[in-house]
Amino acid sequence: MANHKSAIKRVRSDETKRLRNKYQHKTTRNAVRNLRDITSKKDAEKELPAVFAMLDKLAKRNIIHKNKAANLKSGLQVKVNNL
Repeated sequence: MANHKSAIKRVRSDETKRLRNKYQHKTTRNAVRNLRDITSKKDAEKELPAVFAMLDKLAKRNIIHKNKAANLKSGLQVKVNNL
């Protein structure tokens, strides 16, 4: 366990950040999964910008790697174009 006051505070803030990152990552994964399940091109095109924004935000905050976000976005765009 941490001994210094600043280290104790760091443990608390790290746990808060971990939970927030976990929530945002899981929410984005669910949004990607839901987008992949959509069969209507019109609905998919409406959802696409929101999912792209979520992926960009995760990449900007280093929750996921920027290349992973780019690969996911590319795959989703191909899927929507093929509907």
